[in-house]
Amino acid sequence: MSEARNPHGGPDTRTVLRTSIPPFARLLPSVLFGILSGGSAVVLLACSAWLIARAAEQPPVLYLSLAIVGVRAFALGRAVFRYLERLSGHDAAFRQLAAIRGGIFERMLPVAPDGIAALRRGELLSRFVGDVDELQNVPLRAVQPVVSALVVLLGAVVGVAVLAPGSAVALLGCLVLGVGATLLVQRAVAARAESRLAPLRGELQAAVVDQVQSLEMLVAFDAAAAGRARIDALGERLARMTRASASAAGAAAAIMSAIGGIAVALAIVSAEPLLASGRIDGPTFAVLCLVPLAIAEVAAAIPPAASAWRLGRVSAERVASAVPGQVPAEIPVAPANPVAAPAAEPAPAISLRGVAASWPGATAPTLAGLDLELAPGERVLVRGESGAGKSTLAHVLVRFLETSGSYRIGGVEASELDPGDVRRLVGLVEQRPWLFDEDVRQNLVFARDTSTDDELLDVLDRVGLREWVLDRGGLGARVGERGSLVSGGQAQRLALARAMLAGFPVLVLDEPTANVDRNRADALLRDLLGAAEGDGRTVVLISHVPVDPALVDRVVTIADGRALESDTAGTRG
Repeated sequence: MSEARNPHGGPDTRTVLRTSIPPFARLLPSVLFGILSGGSAVVLLACSAWLIARAAEQPPVLYLSLAIVGVRAFALGRAVFRYLERLSGHDAAFRQLAAIRGGIFERMLPVAPDGIAALRRGELLSRFVGDVDELQNVPLRAVQPVVSALVVLLGAVVGVAVLAPGSAVALLGCLVLGVGATLLVQRAVAARAESRLAPLRGELQAAVVDQVQSLEMLVAFDAAAAGRARIDALGERLARMTRASASAAGAAAAIMSAIGGIAVALAIVSAEPLLASGRIDGPTFAVLCLVPLAIAEVAAAIPPAASAWRLGRVSAERVASAVPGQVPAEIPVAPANPVAAPAAEPAPAISLRGVAASWPGATAPTLAGLDLELAPGERVLVRGESGAGKSTLAHVLVRFLETSGSYRIGGVEASELDPGDVRRLVGLVEQRPWLFDEDVRQNLVFARDTSTDDELLDVLDRVGLREWVLDRGGLGARVGERGSLVSGGQAQRLALARAMLAGFPVLVLDEPTANVDRNRADALLRDLLGAAEGDGRTVVLISHVPVDPALVDRVVTIADGRALESDTAGTRG
């Protein structure tokens, strides 16, 4: 998926569909096994028809031995080849899904997190999981069955033509008209439903994720019932669309069964003169009459393949649009020739001059002409009302957002550095830090995977969590999904411990007391700032609530995207 590796563009729907189809060498075994399985079904019915008709003539058993062996062989072959077809086909399709997910992730990296913030978490999960999974049906239920069926049908019609050309023509016409009519009926009944299935699944999953993650808030404001009603309504719409699609599939199967019966009738009519004239015998007549049933069974794979292709196309559209095809102008990209990052020790000075920044899709910049200086080892409080631009400043400092103006780190323009190098110098502890549904150890070691348990306990001690962790059973204590088993203050302390393990020389704390009650906020801030102070680390504390001036060196107030004033705070104690 080469287009997925281009940070300035993404694949279109056709590219995603092509990528979902395994390479020829990997897909070929399943196609061949499908041909053998379908061919075995047709030849099995032919052998059975000939054997029954010939046995009724009571010939010596020797004349029936080959047909008896053939019936057994093709009966076993049909099942064995079908199993091998499924085995090889699924292996190829699953390997391809890994490539598609890897491509999405590679496209996501240059724009995350702010470039995909407009897509709700549940919707993104639906596209990354559900829609990618749906793409496995493109090779399994669309491409491979159609290719195998067409080869078998061509061979079967040629075989019938050898015995009775008129029957072959009638059979071919019946198949073409019948399959064509089935496809038209199926499309008329189910096209709209199939185009809505994947989007509805995404909406439903997003609604469920939002409901579960915000349940406490919804219950507190008596809004949980409205959320459940919305989920129920989406579920009913999805059920209706699913029933419409299933009804179309059932109608297609019924029509194909009828086609089989019509093909048998046409075979009888076209072959009867040959039997009457003695040009074919009774067993051959039986074969010509019954083989169309097996041929119709093989042809019945084509309508579901068309449905699978339509569903796969919708999912491919959603996968292609999961990540912006073009990196938004508000998201930084790595320069072609990045310069070397400044040294991490001592902490580099940071200078912002006339910086403007905005969120993707915003009509106006959130920061406009902001000036800010951060000296090495300084602790600065950035305050302001909600919406003033404080969180935007945090994302600017870690290069989640592109800027105009000058943003220099250690005397080097940040735009000349690789964004990853900036993020190794400037770390962000967000308002709602992400905690994985793992134990405390796993939530810490990904910041530095060489850390020993003693080092983990030491950093937990510095943020005031050592005794708490030991009381819960040690580093193996679970924190729950998104930290559901810990308080807001404990989550902030764990996030700070993680940042300290990573060794960021500049640390940005974005609203660390937002999820902590006011009585404990001052104590938490004192512990956080005290723990982060070591090793000459620069700390930027972003808060819209009052902070003890003695905890910081300087206070900067932001309003309307500008730094209005800079006050010297009290002496740190």
